Amino acid sequence: MSLFKLDNVIQNYAWGSKDSINQLFGIVNPNHEPQAEIWMGAHPNGCSKLGTTGEPLSEVIDQNKLDVLGGYTAARFGGLPFLFKVLAAETPLSIQVHPNKRKSELGFERENAEGTPLNASNRNYKDPNHKPELVYALTFYKAMNGFRPIEHIVALFEEANITTLNIELNVLKAIGDSDALKAFFSAIMSLEGERKEAALAELYAAHARPAKTVMGREALQYSKEFKQHYNDDIGLFAPLMLNTVELAPGEAMFLHAETPHAYVQGTGLEIMANSDNVLRAGLTPKYIDVPELIDNTIFEPIKPEDIRLNPVLKEGKMSYPIPVDDFGFDILSATDESKAQYLRSAEILFCVEGVATISSEGQSITLKPGESVFVSNNSSVYQYQGNGVLARAYN
Repeated sequence: MSLFKLDNVIQNYAWGSKDSINQLFGIVNPNHEPQAEIWMGAHPNGCSKLGTTGEPLSEVIDQNKLDVLGGYTAARFGGLPFLFKVLAAETPLSIQVHPNKRKSELGFERENAEGTPLNASNRNYKDPNHKPELVYALTFYKAMNGFRPIEHIVALFEEANITTLNIELNVLKAIGDSDALKAFFSAIMSLEGERKEAALAELYAAHARPAKTVMGREALQYSKEFKQHYNDDIGLFAPLMLNTVELAPGEAMFLHAETPHAYVQGTGLEIMANSDNVLRAGLTPKYIDVPELIDNTIFEPIKPEDIRLNPVLKEGKMSYPIPVDDFGFDILSATDESKAQYLRSAEILFCVEGVATISSEGQSITLKPGESVFVSNNSSVYQYQGNGVLARAYN
């Protein structure tokens, strides 16, 4: 067999939506819990199972990695190198930075040597891997991604009139390079006591005033909404420093390692390298290791117009440019005409809308919205047809 319909884990994190997954895919929520994420893959914290037998996907892979994953992926990664998700955020997730591959390896080794338990609240490195991510919006999807251009940061702090930070802001304005941005971000992350209270009071006063610019209105609105969930949190300054973005359904963006970001609200598909390494920078009651955060952050602004990815459209398939080899992501349009897709590794196909039938070596599986199938590499090729849209995760 080379096609396996998946039974996937739903994670009930507190920030999840109680109705979005049900409305989009008809997946029941009998206890009316937050349904935050559907996990598709072989991750130990939420491994998919085969719909027919209940066998964990990880066991299927481990029984014959060479056939299931293909020679390159088996040798390069030793397992399925990505985790594919539906992510439905009702309230903001924490502001995060993910370390790069080399620093993840060093940090994981160091914390192991120090004897820090993997489940310790102050553990930064849960594994030796990096965690680049792609998000594809299924609904309008609010987020933050990367530092704003420095002149925008200066303008927003001046508009908000955060006079407590005038000294740091004037240095950033005068020098305007990545070192100055690092110093400014570090100063905000290190605010405490009366100075933190004064800066937040000035920010709250800005929330109450009419905005003077479109950029200021959006940034302060994000901050004001964050305050409803994380009062007096240092992350309330983040929208003044980070690009705010709202993806429309069908738009996608990439989130690089060492780049601060946060998912704010909306439902989308997310694909990432297999890792749990997270360094937090606000909007959280959890541990924040400021020195480690600073050491793992690149202080290079991202132009707002460069955030959205431009897919390459070819023969009914949209391919998204991704600068890592852990995963690839395509959107396939299934029509009445059967189309062939050749494999270079194992894949997971998720039905976004409509109905699509996946066929290979005499097997056929029909997917409805919210359903997914694992395609083993040993099938070499599969066909898809129907009247729907499929999201394709591969590497």
